[in-house]
Amino acid sequence: MMNKSELIEIISEKSNIPKKRAEEVVNLVFDSMAQALVQGDRIEIRGFGSFVNRDYESYTGRNPRTGESIQVEPKKLPFFKVGKELKERVDGKPPPSPSNPSSSTSGSEFSRPNSSAGQPASHH
Repeated sequence: MMNKSELIEIISEKSNIPKKRAEEVVNLVFDSMAQALVQGDRIEIRGFGSFVNRDYESYTGRNPRTGESIQVEPKKLPFFKVGKELKERVDGKPPPSPSNPSSSTSGSEFSRPNSSAGQPASHH
């Protein structure tokens, strides 16, 4: 398992930047992703996967302690869908060759289809 502290450590070492700066970068990325989901945006990181909100309708559930029926309110929850390249890497398949046109993206692009074209993304 990799946790946030370990991710910060890896970024600090591989980028040759101070841990504090790496922590700021990681926090900025996570905060920006969370804010995008709060605003109802989809997050797509090519070669990795996408995050979307899924709507769940209200339903009748049961309190596990008492067995009493309860009404569960409708809700939205974030959902991650793994990308094809990541799925294949985890499965032990070799990454696509650089000559493959479908693998020409860097894997670090964020797609924000709900944003207006040409408008800078708001991070507030």
